[in-house]
Amino acid sequence: MQTNDIYQTLGVSPAVLAFGESVLSTLSDRFAAIDANAELGQAKVLAAMQKNRVAAAHFAATTGYGYDDMGRDTLERVYADVFHTEAALVRPQLVCGTHALAVALGANLLPGDELLAVSGKPYDTLEEVIGIRPSPCSLAEYGVRYRQVDLLADGSFDLSGIRAAVNERTKLAHIQRSKGYQTRPTLSVAQIGEAIALLKSINPDIVVMVDNCYGEFVESIEPSDVGADMTVGSLIKNPGGGLAPIGGYIVGTRACVDRCAYRLSAPGLGQEVGANLGLLPALYQGFFLAPTVTAAALRGAVFAAAAYEKLGFRVVPAAAEERHDVIQAIELGSERAMCAFCEGIQRAAPVDSFATPVPAPMPGYDAPVIMAAGAFVQGSSIELSADGPVREPYAVYYQGGLTWPHAKLGVLLSLQKMLDAGLIAF
Repeated sequence: MQTNDIYQTLGVSPAVLAFGESVLSTLSDRFAAIDANAELGQAKVLAAMQKNRVAAAHFAATTGYGYDDMGRDTLERVYADVFHTEAALVRPQLVCGTHALAVALGANLLPGDELLAVSGKPYDTLEEVIGIRPSPCSLAEYGVRYRQVDLLADGSFDLSGIRAAVNERTKLAHIQRSKGYQTRPTLSVAQIGEAIALLKSINPDIVVMVDNCYGEFVESIEPSDVGADMTVGSLIKNPGGGLAPIGGYIVGTRACVDRCAYRLSAPGLGQEVGANLGLLPALYQGFFLAPTVTAAALRGAVFAAAAYEKLGFRVVPAAAEERHDVIQAIELGSERAMCAFCEGIQRAAPVDSFATPVPAPMPGYDAPVIMAAGAFVQGSSIELSADGPVREPYAVYYQGGLTWPHAKLGVLLSLQKMLDAGLIAF
């Protein structure tokens, strides 16, 4: 049986296959550049693991307090070396990206301080952390003031607005690299570096934190390479390589990371405690695979952009643009189209492929969210998925794919469901 025969048994029609191949024939140069960057990322991770003499003994499980956990401590040194930072906190006790960001913010802001978001309103789930939407234990409840500087119409930093906004109370500047549930461009590391340089020129003591979720290994450098004091992300996104079952990371200056460790555990304990519970093999191997897994996701994102752009939909970023994260936003124009697209992604899943995604309320969001995610790890954004709040402009956010063939199948089945619903035509 040939590959196309299996695709047809999975529900992809010859018309969709032919359309997909016509799109792919234009993408060889884009894919070559993605693969070259993955090779660089793989070399960086391998060099860090060898430098820190990673050994089989580092995979041993610890329980309880986790004192003298050599594997945990070595993994954190590996992360620090890859991100070129003084220190790292990499823990399964950081249950998600939002938790890692909340720890970083709460640890480095005190009552009376000001948090200044210089890339506009943060991702939805941070609104309650900050107190933009009232919530128990928010930063606002503890007396932290919040202000934001919106991005310019073209999605770039408003540098003059940032300069005007910084004052004597501004303690921490927040930058969100990825678009979140917005159809703005993702910020490049170079753009982030320009904003950091401006902030530091105004006040060298301002702590700059970058939400790096969805961006790791997409470019040759990370925000920590251009002056970020803290770079924060989730292990069930890019750096976990699809194997990490839970966890988050915070890399940065020793002073900032120490405070994060005290906030995560307790003052006086910090990084000295935190058992690995037998998860280290997955965390090490996932990080080792992360550059190539991210490359597979990027191939899928570029394919999705090119296919839907050819059909007349607005996509962010455009197919020919440089990429700075793994998320592909596609404005579909209606709830019906969002549902059809997500049904196709779900149909491609190895887990729960028979389920039908429907919009529903979700914690941390102010609109119903539709989510297609048949993943081995619940909520793993580096696995093939698509989601979005059901509101104007009815955009889906396609992401992930542990392998390129799986990402390709997901895009093809999304097209098939859109075709079956009469929403597109070739």
